[in-house]
Amino acid sequence: MDAGAEPCSDVASFLYLKSAFLAIEPAHFLISLARQAGGGSITTKVQTFILEDCIKDIAGKGTELNHKHIKNILQKLIIAVESTSDIVVEDLYEKFAHYLTIQLDDQLLEENNRIYKQITFLLSLGQKCSGALDLIVPLQCSLNMLEGDTGCALWPSSLFLSEFILSYQEVFSKKFCFEIGSGVGLVGIALLHVGASRVVLTDGDTSTLANMKSNIELNRLDLPSEKVECRHLPWESASKRELQDYGPEIILGADVIYDPHCIPHLVRVLSALSSPGADCCGPTQDKLLRSKDEEAAPVAYIATVIRNQKTFDYFLRVAAESSLSVLDITERMKPMILLPYMLSYDRSSVHLLKVSFLCN
Repeated sequence: MDAGAEPCSDVASFLYLKSAFLAIEPAHFLISLARQAGGGSITTKVQTFILEDCIKDIAGKGTELNHKHIKNILQKLIIAVESTSDIVVEDLYEKFAHYLTIQLDDQLLEENNRIYKQITFLLSLGQKCSGALDLIVPLQCSLNMLEGDTGCALWPSSLFLSEFILSYQEVFSKKFCFEIGSGVGLVGIALLHVGASRVVLTDGDTSTLANMKSNIELNRLDLPSEKVECRHLPWESASKRELQDYGPEIILGADVIYDPHCIPHLVRVLSALSSPGADCCGPTQDKLLRSKDEEAAPVAYIATVIRNQKTFDYFLRVAAESSLSVLDITERMKPMILLPYMLSYDRSSVHLLKVSFLCN
């Protein structure tokens, strides 16, 4: 499958701009998309579009951090237009002046550092999804990616894994899917969209779990507990029996290979969840049945950015010691590019791993 993006037409360029604005993309990327929509300059038409179609859509839904972000965007947008001697529409100045008058509580910003984002998967532009409606996912996320709030941040691997799920819907439809380290819950929402029969989302951090549950509610996924669950699962204390009792068909994880101290616990969890039971490794006469059994055996899909090669090699070694096969299927199963407007998202840095239990 060709995962290349469609050419950016005039209509698509405005769609990209709005989608990027609602996804809270950095200011310099938004300005780049604004210029693209205007054919090289930020025209009055583009400025009016930002005021009427972008800001209005997020201003009433966002947090104080969203107000701060919008003020920053408006300021940089005005500077960008003025720097090329183009006309700045009067309403843009007025909107910026309005946001300057809004008093933000610094203490409240520090206590609640969540920002509202809307991630739009452009399925309508996907080559495998002719006639499909775009999937719009509102999320409360953290901008504090490296200071103790990592579970509430939106990481590249979760975007990649969600694109993968939406690109290969037949793999996950009518399957019981179990995610470890679910973070903001984006992957789980993608799984429910493609028709997974049951989705269990887990995380070891209680504040992350609370935010995840809020995001499920934010997406109006008022589903019965047998359809979707959010559970507290610390890897280091989860028992093998507890994990095996879940019996999922597919396990998923995004950016879970990051800390060498956590890797033995991660591998133990993966091993317990993906173990098909004693029958798989039974007597030789059963081997003829394995081709069918193998299809039903649990498999894990892990999306990861290899930030430290030694840590990743350690994961591979511990996995092999636990009879887990780890295959890099990034090139073989490329997802469609469903987030072409997210210029901050470097999908080329993400590896997709298929993890399964080895039967000797």
